[in-house]
Amino acid sequence: MKRILLLILVLTVLVSGCTSLDDGSTDSTSEVVEPGNLVTVNYVGELENGTVFDTSVEQVAQEEGLYDPARNYEPIAFVAGSGQMIPGFDEAVMGMAVGEEKTVEISPEEAYGEHSLELIFDIPVEQFESANITPVVGEDVSIQGRQCAILNVSEENVTLDCNHQLAGETLIFTIEIVSIEDMEGNSNNIS
Repeated sequence: MKRILLLILVLTVLVSGCTSLDDGSTDSTSEVVEPGNLVTVNYVGELENGTVFDTSVEQVAQEEGLYDPARNYEPIAFVAGSGQMIPGFDEAVMGMAVGEEKTVEISPEEAYGEHSLELIFDIPVEQFESANITPVVGEDVSIQGRQCAILNVSEENVTLDCNHQLAGETLIFTIEIVSIEDMEGNSNNIS
């Protein structure tokens, strides 16, 4: 009878996904992020000078003056290794476990690329007029699905910069793993 109760207790612990030890650390058999996992993370993104440019944490957004009441500040979910995130971010989460937090520096090559002069060009102002668009310096326009900033407007041309706004920047992300799910629906979560 004792063996049956012990077996039931062990199976209950295994089925519930409880792998936490009494000291709060994680068992060495706990799940870590692998390609194809659905990963949910909280993050804070900074430039090298310490300026926060994005975050999933509402309190950080408020403290840094980034808060947008129209935005939902919550962890983001993505499929690891699928290309949904910039390569350096994707690589950084691999091998991390639920509850783990780390800070990584991501080079421009692993983020939004180097700033390219080839992505700065002129378009005749007539093309804007025929599309009923009044070009204004500092505003963004979409050109073939790409966001471009208007740098200059002359009588003949509109100068556009189609580089990502973070192109050429080294980015520093603090990442915390909130949950990991394999694509079969099994998950580990922060309680």
